Amino acid sequence: MGSDESYNFVFKVVLIGESGVGKSNLLSRFTKNEFNHDSRTTIGVEFSTRTVQLDNYAIKAQIWDTAGLERYRAITSAYYRGAVGALLVYDISKHLTYESVDRWLKELFDHADPHIVVMLVGNKRDLDTLRTVPTEEAKDFAEKRGLMFMETSALDSTNVENAFHEVLKAIHKKVASREVTRGSICAVTLSNPTSEAQEGHRNCCKSS
Repeated sequence: MGSDESYNFVFKVVLIGESGVGKSNLLSRFTKNEFNHDSRTTIGVEFSTRTVQLDNYAIKAQIWDTAGLERYRAITSAYYRGAVGALLVYDISKHLTYESVDRWLKELFDHADPHIVVMLVGNKRDLDTLRTVPTEEAKDFAEKRGLMFMETSALDSTNVENAFHEVLKAIHKKVASREVTRGSICAVTLSNPTSEAQEGHRNCCKSS
């Protein structure tokens, strides 16, 4: 690996969930440590990156935000393509956003890699007095579906780092167990047969 490369892996992580649950603010809190009180819905897909050190690895997280398209049911398979992680976000104070979690999971598994790491995220934990989704209920749902689970607040930063770090760690664990070439800086996919990965950098970045 050349000395100019400052990360070992690129992991694409998508944010999904209903409009207004705080996806954009989770993204900006994690990548820029910012929170925008005047969150207008943005249109079009956007992503931000942040490189984090986990154990002995530098992982570049490429976090994609639906940017309002979910309101039009217009998220395409391209959004999910290559994603190795997903944060499925609902608002703990709006039960309807939790009720749609099943539909989002179906869409995710229709389009994404079947091995994708998924965390159910109850955002806006700072609105605990207005809570309509009990923690235990969401936690049980996540366990039954084999999802990770965490409650966050993009407003006061609670668990935002933790949520992203846990997802990245879980992805890395999957990738490592599948013996993807170490030091590869290509976006990692989880479905590749190991033999293909072991052919090394030669084929790794060929455009598909």
